[in-house]
Amino acid sequence: MFGIFSTQSQKVRRNAADWLELAEKVHHYRRDVLPEAEWLELQGAAGKVRALLKEKADIAKLKLGIDDLEAALRRSGGQHYPKSSLVENVEFFVVAAIVILGLRAFYVQPFKIPTNSMWPSYNGMTGAVFASKADEPGPAGRVLNFIAQGASARRLDAPEAGEVLLPIGTSDGRGLVSYNQIPGRSWLVFPTKLREYGVFVGQRVVTFKVPLDFDMDWVFRDTYFPGDTRSFAEIVTEKIAQGYLVEGTINTAKGPQQVRLLRTGKKVQAGERVLSFDILTGDQLFVDRVSYHFVRPKVGDGFVFRTGNIPDLNGDQYYIKRLVGVPGDRIEVREPKLIRNGEPITDVAAIRRNGEREGRYGGYFNGRPDLRYPKSMLFPGQEITVPSDGYLTMGDNSANSLDGRYWGFVPAADVVGRPLLIYYPFTKRWGPAP
Repeated sequence: MFGIFSTQSQKVRRNAADWLELAEKVHHYRRDVLPEAEWLELQGAAGKVRALLKEKADIAKLKLGIDDLEAALRRSGGQHYPKSSLVENVEFFVVAAIVILGLRAFYVQPFKIPTNSMWPSYNGMTGAVFASKADEPGPAGRVLNFIAQGASARRLDAPEAGEVLLPIGTSDGRGLVSYNQIPGRSWLVFPTKLREYGVFVGQRVVTFKVPLDFDMDWVFRDTYFPGDTRSFAEIVTEKIAQGYLVEGTINTAKGPQQVRLLRTGKKVQAGERVLSFDILTGDQLFVDRVSYHFVRPKVGDGFVFRTGNIPDLNGDQYYIKRLVGVPGDRIEVREPKLIRNGEPITDVAAIRRNGEREGRYGGYFNGRPDLRYPKSMLFPGQEITVPSDGYLTMGDNSANSLDGRYWGFVPAADVVGRPLLIYYPFTKRWGPAP
C-alpha cells in the first residue's frame, strides 16, 4: 500500500520475492513435464536468488540473480510464463466479471427505475418537451444532455398543413392515445418492445417510437395543453365532453379502420414541428441486498422485490415501491391519507407529504375493482391486515401505480433490498436515495 515510499533496495527485494513466488508456481505445476535440464536450471536460479535475499546482497548482484531466474522461467514456464497480453487481459476481465457478479448477487445490485410509479421520489423515464425549435438544444447541448441525463431526442415535423389530431382508444392502462406494440432493439443490440404512435396532421400521419414503459401522456399534455396541471386523462375527458372528438376512417394494411381523433387545437404548416421532446433516462440506483438479512424491513423504506411469485404480474422482474405495511399491520386508505393501525403515517417524509398533497405529491387513492386483478383491495372503507409472510407496497405516485392494491402482498422470500444511492443521471437528484 505504501510502496511509493519504499527505498530502491526494498523495491528490488520485493520484486525478487515475486519472482521466487512465480518460480514456485511453475515448479509445482510443471515438474512432472519439465525436462531434467530445465528443472535443474530453474531450481538453481531460484536457489541463487533465495540465497542472495538471505545474505542481503547488494542491489546489483540481486538484479543479476533476478535476470538469470527470469531467463530460466522463459524456457520452462510454459503457459504460466511468459504470458501474452491477450491472456493477461482475458484473465483480468474474467476475474473482474466474477467479482462484479458476486457483488451483484450478494451485496449491491444496480437497478433502473423504468416507470413513474414512484414519482416524485424516484424518476422513471420522463419527457422534456420543447415548445419550438428555438427551445431545442443544439448539437453540443444534445451531447451534454446524453452524457448527463441519458437523453434521446424525438423530433416530428408536419408532412402537410392542418390541425394536429391524437387517436384515442388505448384501453390497456398505458395511456389514452392509441399505439402499436412492436419489436425493437435496445442499444441497437438487445431485443426489446417498443410503442409506435401515430399523430395525425390534416390527412397524413407521422409516426415515432418510444420504449414500452415510457409515459407519453405527460408529453402529450405538456405539448398540446401547456400550463394545464391536471392529468392528461382529466383533460381528454373534458375535451370529449366539449365536442373535441371526431370520428373518421383511415386506410391501413388491414383495410379501412374506424378511428376516434381528439382535436388538440394546434394548427401547423408543412415542415413545422408537430412534436419535440427528449426522453430522459430513469433514475439508476444501487440497491443494498445485505441489510434485510440482519434487520427487518420497516415501513417507509424504498422496497425492491421480485415478482416471480406474484401470479397476477405474469413474470419474474424487479419492482420498486414504498413499503407501507409489515406483517400484522392494519392498513386503510382514506384519500388522500394512508392509515396504519388506525393512525395516519406521519414519521416517513414521503408518506406524510403524500398524505398532505404537498408539492408534487398527489396523495393516496383507494384501489378500484379490476377484472384483470382479482386480488384488488383497499376499496373505500376497507381495512386489510398484512399476513405474517408478506409485505404491502404502494407507489408514491398512487394515481399512476400498479401496486399492492391490485395484485396483493409481496412474499417475504422475494424481498431483495432497499435503494442506497442514485448514481445516474448526473442531476441534483444524484446522491443518497430518499
